[in-house]
Amino acid sequence: MAENRVTNSAKQLANGDWEADVVIVGSGIVGAMMATEISAKGHSVLLLDAGLRVERGQIVENSRNMPEKNRAGIDYQSLYPQSPNAPFPDYFPDNGYLQLSGPNAAAYAQDYLKTVGGTTWHWAASCWRHAPHDFKMKSLYGVGRDWPITYDDLEPYYTRAEYEIGVAGPRDPKMQSPPERSRPYPMEMIPWSYFERSVAATTNAFGCHLVPIPQGRSSRVWEERPVCCGNNNCMPICPIGAMYNGIHHVVRAERNGATVLSETVVYRVDNDENNRITAIHYYDREKKSHKVSGKRFVFACNGIETPRLLLLAANESNPNGIANNSSGLVGKNMMDHSGIHCSFQSKDPLWVGRGPAQSAAMVGYRDGSFRRDHAAFLIIMNNLNRNLAETQVALEKGYEGKALQREIRERTTHSVYWDIMLEVLPSEENRLTLSKTRKDALGLACPDIYYDVGDYTRRGRIAAQEKLREIAALFKGQEVVVTTEFVPNNHIMGGNIMGDTPQNGVVNSYCRTYDHDNLWLPGGGAMPSSSVVNSTLSMAALGLRAADDLLKSLE
Repeated sequence: MAENRVTNSAKQLANGDWEADVVIVGSGIVGAMMATEISAKGHSVLLLDAGLRVERGQIVENSRNMPEKNRAGIDYQSLYPQSPNAPFPDYFPDNGYLQLSGPNAAAYAQDYLKTVGGTTWHWAASCWRHAPHDFKMKSLYGVGRDWPITYDDLEPYYTRAEYEIGVAGPRDPKMQSPPERSRPYPMEMIPWSYFERSVAATTNAFGCHLVPIPQGRSSRVWEERPVCCGNNNCMPICPIGAMYNGIHHVVRAERNGATVLSETVVYRVDNDENNRITAIHYYDREKKSHKVSGKRFVFACNGIETPRLLLLAANESNPNGIANNSSGLVGKNMMDHSGIHCSFQSKDPLWVGRGPAQSAAMVGYRDGSFRRDHAAFLIIMNNLNRNLAETQVALEKGYEGKALQREIRERTTHSVYWDIMLEVLPSEENRLTLSKTRKDALGLACPDIYYDVGDYTRRGRIAAQEKLREIAALFKGQEVVVTTEFVPNNHIMGGNIMGDTPQNGVVNSYCRTYDHDNLWLPGGGAMPSSSVVNSTLSMAALGLRAADDLLKSLE
């Protein structure tokens, strides 16, 4: 039966509490995109975020004034101001918000924001799809988990997400990964620079298969966004707004009539006798508590903060946490694309640093029968300017004066630095729990995370290291360094994992929770497999699929 709706706007009561048809917690790409979809259908939407609302110009100014120590350390976090009531990880110095343990603890030192618009304020804008085989890891390779849906089920939503974001990608199917598509990319690919063209000419004959990265940035004017002009500053901020950020959908949702509240830290969840969610409670900037009642609820806070909220909000009916009665899997199966790096000096100049931060990747190793034995991997051509890094090397070698200038030019034009991302299998041992000792300014427990990439990924690292040395030799590389320590790539997945039964999943294939039929948990936390590609487009696709399911439930 259709539910009656009176207004397109959330209603604030005299006591400061709120009412809305749909309440969405988290205003990143998933929450904001869902808010846009749902408000466009005439439903009142209240979109809450724990963080501040920032202006692009201020972040650009912060970037220009960043200390060189932070810049050299690749600091993308401290440019963004934090609400005192809603801390997020900052490592310059480490604010201790995340407590990490396990054999690969350092590989889960995630960068993410609590800011209206979410972490897509600072991202490479890579918009990859999972490949069909990524949905069938257990069936095809005997490892990991299968999704309860197939690539074909999600493909229409991948397409919708690409058009919502405005993705630039190649027209040639041979340059697409995967090539199975129902529509072309919305925009033609961002043109490759001399660097990417040179790497392709050298490596493709050896089976590396360098392809353009589908990117959420404009190769032509798109939805009020200007054309990318190659500032090479995508992380920590696109200065002109050519790159997609979640704030674009926040603004669109507001135009549809949605209400957006910043600095609202949700901490409590109410439910009725049937375990349907009836309300959430949040602290405002003055630490005063308010109640928000609604018909449907969405938690899209990211892969760490959503499980944390579910555990924080444990109540008498749900003593192990919200959405955690049936499976006990909330906070478990934490994943990322744990990675390594490769750097060298090529024989010929490659002129890295012109154009976006990342525009090409080698996909020849993202799938194959080898996945029965070891992890797949993706080799990303980093295109960030190398001046600062190579200046440090030249100084350490003792160069001065004009000799220093010549050495910097020589090293920078020949410098290569690649990111390698490996898939990590879901494991219940990799888990988020609430700290018993550390609390934030509101007295809410901070997250503790145990992380071990596992032997499957370690064997993948060995295979990747061997391949990287072979590829470096193609460039007659000198000073070749292939790292061994795993590092994070900030693609947070698995903590409210999808399954086909209430016992093996927190949510179903629509990201609707099994324990509460009016609560959805879309995003990276729902993903049952990591693949080797950035998770953002898959997160957005899952959010759109969840929005359709939610809207259908309101009919």
